[in-house]
Amino acid sequence: MNLIVKLIIGIVAGIVLGLFAPDFFIRVLITMKVLFGSFIGFIIPFIILFFIASGVAGLGKSSGKLVGMTVGTAYLSTIVAGLLAFLFATAIIPNVATEATNVAEGTALEPFLTIEIAPLMGVVTALLTAFVFGIGVAKTNAEWLKKFFDEGKAIIELVISKIIIPLLPIYIAGIFAEMASEGTVFETLKVFGIVLLLAIVMHWIWLLIQYSVAGTVARKNPFSLLKNMMPAYFTAVGTMSSAATIPVTLRSVKRNGVKDNLANFGVPLCATIHLSGSVITIITCTIAVMVLSPEMVQPTFIEIIPVILMLGLIMVAAPGVPGGAIMAALGVLTSMLGFNEAAIGLMIALYMAQDSFGTATNVTGDGAVNILIDRWSKQ
Repeated sequence: MNLIVKLIIGIVAGIVLGLFAPDFFIRVLITMKVLFGSFIGFIIPFIILFFIASGVAGLGKSSGKLVGMTVGTAYLSTIVAGLLAFLFATAIIPNVATEATNVAEGTALEPFLTIEIAPLMGVVTALLTAFVFGIGVAKTNAEWLKKFFDEGKAIIELVISKIIIPLLPIYIAGIFAEMASEGTVFETLKVFGIVLLLAIVMHWIWLLIQYSVAGTVARKNPFSLLKNMMPAYFTAVGTMSSAATIPVTLRSVKRNGVKDNLANFGVPLCATIHLSGSVITIITCTIAVMVLSPEMVQPTFIEIIPVILMLGLIMVAAPGVPGGAIMAALGVLTSMLGFNEAAIGLMIALYMAQDSFGTATNVTGDGAVNILIDRWSKQ
């Protein structure tokens, strides 16, 4: 069954149980939610450490002007997309969510059991360690350490795909059962709908901007370029994975006139480092969750800049599985914006509801980046 369908079932089941089930069943769900949330907090530093270290070590082995141009263009695209999303979200979401719903920790119904699983290191420590060792491995060609980080990455990706992702519907059910029992769920759902629609609209606005720039630089019709990328877009909607869509993305990018050897190198690289659609969604959902949390202070434009810059780096660590981007981004949200466990739960629910559209925007945007690199390489 599709993950989105499972999440919807989890939301509906959670609401129904929260409204009508005895307190015992609601507390069971809340207990599962608390334990699972603690486990997610434990695994976040490992996601950052192993994925960034492995990714940076791999990138470091590739040298040359084209690698730098591709990485720089993808990073700039991600940052600008995040800043535009912040401007749109802060202008619209607070006006439609007139009565904020408190998602702070501490509820009328308490879990039966609380176990705090302390992470082995902080998020910033994991990030710095990953870059130090990633760059070091690339410079020294330390094969044993490279293998260590690659195998660690494989293990963490297995944890995400086999444990975290399958249990997310139960986690989400616990969150919505808790809100339903408190009478705050329907205001939250109203904001959910607005946020999801806003995120998808912003995805398309960003794609039009990307292809307008790429078309202008390459002197090609941007709408024809975008039309050629539609097979990749709709494949990504179905697969929810940039990695799984690479074969279709390659064919679409080559159809837009990008040289074969450049596309063969650029498309897989961008699938790892260019997640502008995911950042748009993360920033939009972040503002929504903060609006729903009266105790949280929304950041100003200046304050959000370092958050978006950090997200751009963290996206290198995004595992190639559905929901991988939000799992990697949770460390930034907790360390820089003060997200608590309840806010993290809402964030995951919001993000996962549209993950396929964010992924589709990522891979479609990869085509624009490769068109630019192809044009610049000819110059």
